[in-house]
Amino acid sequence: MLLQVQDIHTYYGLSHILFGVSLEIERGECVCLAGRNGAGKTTTLRSIMGLTHPRAGAVLFKARAVQGHPPHWISHQGIGFVPEDRAIFPDLTVWENLDVARKPGTDGKTHWTTERIFSVFARLAERADQLGGTLSGGEQQMLTIARTLMGNPDLLLLDEPTEGLAPLIVDAIGELILQIKAEGTTILLAEQNLHFALDVSERVYIIDDGRIQFTGTVAEVEARPDIVQKYLAAQRWDVG
Repeated sequence: MLLQVQDIHTYYGLSHILFGVSLEIERGECVCLAGRNGAGKTTTLRSIMGLTHPRAGAVLFKARAVQGHPPHWISHQGIGFVPEDRAIFPDLTVWENLDVARKPGTDGKTHWTTERIFSVFARLAERADQLGGTLSGGEQQMLTIARTLMGNPDLLLLDEPTEGLAPLIVDAIGELILQIKAEGTTILLAEQNLHFALDVSERVYIIDDGRIQFTGTVAEVEARPDIVQKYLAAQRWDVG
């Protein structure tokens, strides 16, 4: 098991946000954490990455406890995080944005190089010398994912990668995620677009009010419109 989140409870100040959240991810999987806005998706990813420390429970990565450690330490264990707000360096070129994130993987190897990135992200290759701040929203999202891959992570955390993007760009992001998965990177995806999530994932955890309410394969989610209606209907969750 690559990642095990075991009964974590996370707070923001006095506000209790996650109530005993547990999930597991095997190497090579793409798993979706689905839920309404405010359900606890981003807090779960932040808890794994060490940006918000759980007060109880455990986060095991490669069977090693990582909760309580700072984000840079967790990153060096092999977890990469793509935040919802993208957070590119607007005054650096595309190439420079990639170069600042360059580091080998935990095995010492460098699978993701700028050359490899540009072969997968053709649109970024065309804009290698363009400032990050002048890119479109979709291009900035691609750059954020590519920059995180430059750290050669074993596990990629993606927070709402399709938020605010046009349908054609969403399709392009989906193709990129499938290609990244085919390259051997394990993915945990927090996402509101159910069609997109089901297209790229094998399994789904549904979170609501800070608790995991359902877990199953894509086929099991598609067979449970009652679950979709109960926990996800307020967002873009038509599976018909």
